[in-house]
Amino acid sequence: MSTPAAKNFSFEIKKRAENSLARVGTLSTPHGDIQTPAFIPVGTKATVKAVLPAAMQDLGAQALLANAYHLYLQPGPDVLDEAGGLAQFMNWPGPTFTDSGGFQVLSLGVGFKKVLAMDAKTFRSDQVIAGNKERLAHVDDDGVTFKSHLDGSMHRFTAEISMQIQHKIGADIIFAFDECTTLHNTRPYQELAMERTYDWAIRCLDEHKRLTDVRSDKPYQALFGVIQGAQYEDLRKKAAHDLGTMSSSGIEFDGFGIGGALDKSSLGTIVGWVNSTLPEDKPKHLLGIGAPEDLFVGVENGVDTFDCVLASRIARSSAVYTMQGRFNLSNAPYVRDFNPIDDECDCYTCTNFTRAYLCHLFRGKEMVAATLATIHNERFVVRLVDQMRQALIDGNFIDMKNEFLGRYTHRSGQSRD
Repeated sequence: MSTPAAKNFSFEIKKRAENSLARVGTLSTPHGDIQTPAFIPVGTKATVKAVLPAAMQDLGAQALLANAYHLYLQPGPDVLDEAGGLAQFMNWPGPTFTDSGGFQVLSLGVGFKKVLAMDAKTFRSDQVIAGNKERLAHVDDDGVTFKSHLDGSMHRFTAEISMQIQHKIGADIIFAFDECTTLHNTRPYQELAMERTYDWAIRCLDEHKRLTDVRSDKPYQALFGVIQGAQYEDLRKKAAHDLGTMSSSGIEFDGFGIGGALDKSSLGTIVGWVNSTLPEDKPKHLLGIGAPEDLFVGVENGVDTFDCVLASRIARSSAVYTMQGRFNLSNAPYVRDFNPIDDECDCYTCTNFTRAYLCHLFRGKEMVAATLATIHNERFVVRLVDQMRQALIDGNFIDMKNEFLGRYTHRSGQSRD
């Protein structure tokens, strides 16, 4: 009989804020520690688009998150397993996360692609699909059957298959398979999806335990349950209670992800419902949220880690963050602007290049434009959350938040690859 893998994963809260759910902690994994709160950049296909892993390390990223759906389709989990796991495959020296693939299967399957932040006051339907799109995913109580967006081939994800894929990919932190709904779904459908997510969560725990015992020579992978419930307080709290107290095969979830489409105007309220119900001593991850102003909301309401593709995605279209807000480098005012993107930023791009040069690169469609803009945006967001963490330690988080938001003017959305 194999010996169970050592559970070299832990979370320690170092300091709590007095007037909110915010806290400072250390999340320990087999590939290193993460000081929280922390922003986790997204490397969807085992790479942050346009940026080398060494550059991500230099700009202060503590961990990276990859996408189980995309890595399953290409190059395949067996390849990553044979390579020694995600971190070794991509030559990343630190901790890694993978999401379950549920968001991508369902969002791509209904044609919404990568954005599920929407107005909760719009239409309701049990058969949500984007305009002029073909439904590519069909959900049943056992799992999801879907068509690959790459070649049209048919595939099926279940709780067990998602666990098997993520165990082979080998990230330090993995997520349970869940049914991700949109805010357009009806209340009865939200209830049905939450019941499925609950059932799948139990199956994920069972399969995770089985695979952990079978693959005892591998480092332990922490499994996070995913909280759904859309914009409904009773559903969110029920999901948080049910998964927060769930135990199967003698194990519990190591932490929790807050998922689903969110009405951005209620972000803090929804996250507060969840995190005031979940076990306080477990880490909480907010999936797909990365706009600077939303990070403050998450931290205040007890979020420890975030992931989002927004910083890198907008960078590739020349949009960059500054302390005064967001702007597009390719616009005319920057043709002869010889200042750095942001005078207060210490990133490689701001230290070495001007807005005028970046404007020239984008207008000339040079590939390095995306690299330099992405380095800046990722550094801006990583550094901002680092500053929040230090402000919590120093006891001046509210002053720091008010000072930032008083200068930063642009509002942007939720996005997951």
